[in-house]
Amino acid sequence: MTQAVQFETQEGRFIGRLDGDTITTAYDAPTPGFIPSAENWAAVEAAAGAAHAVEDVKLLATVRPGKILAIGLNYQTHVEETNLARPDVPVVFAKFPSSVTGPTDDIVIPREETRTDYEGELGLVLSKTGYRISKEAAWDYVGALVVLNDVSGRRAQLETPMRQFTLGKSFDTFTPVSAATKPGSLAEASELQVKTTVSGEVMQDGNTNQLIFDIPSIIEYLSRGTTLEAGDLIATGTPGGVGDERKPPRYLVPGDVVEVEIPGVGSIRNGVRAEDS
Repeated sequence: MTQAVQFETQEGRFIGRLDGDTITTAYDAPTPGFIPSAENWAAVEAAAGAAHAVEDVKLLATVRPGKILAIGLNYQTHVEETNLARPDVPVVFAKFPSSVTGPTDDIVIPREETRTDYEGELGLVLSKTGYRISKEAAWDYVGALVVLNDVSGRRAQLETPMRQFTLGKSFDTFTPVSAATKPGSLAEASELQVKTTVSGEVMQDGNTNQLIFDIPSIIEYLSRGTTLEAGDLIATGTPGGVGDERKPPRYLVPGDVVEVEIPGVGSIRNGVRAEDS
């Protein structure tokens, strides 16, 4: 698989090709990060610049989306654990782009937040702009696949009658994102294992074949009345096993390490610390 990363050295910020533990520089990183267009993928695949060991550079968030659109209650196992009704249409919420952080950066718990949760997910990064995209054309708009953690501050999310999903899920560092992986076929993306571990304990283990609303349905629905732009990030939903629904609940605490892995796409590994540490 071909993977693109954004990284920083003393010389600046760059986009490069990730091959195991080595990054080969492709081009200077633009302000928005990596846009997974055909042209940019070609540049990454042909990268012939300076080579760096991963451990010698600072890995940054590969993408800097203009908007993040996320789907809630999109796995039956998550619907069942929340005791909510199976949705008839996608449940959509937004996250602030400023919540995006790198694949190895710490998740920082705000001092007010007492119930910080994890949600491992498959993310889609759009390669081009579209409006009212049909299901049949939807896959052509997916320029990259990423692994992400839709970190959720349940206190902020659930403390009001109207539920503040955007606020509770948009704190700084609450969207760790992996390297961008060039997508294969829709069929392959529809059979991906999504596993989340917290400090070595498996918490979530699902498969994208369990999505209630599949990738084409999500893109079609989101593009009704809303222009989806190149670089936008779509979070497709999380499987069952979130900390808030466990008995007793299992929230993230300083010192935890959260890993989300999707074989064939990538992984993220993020420590957890308190805001004031």
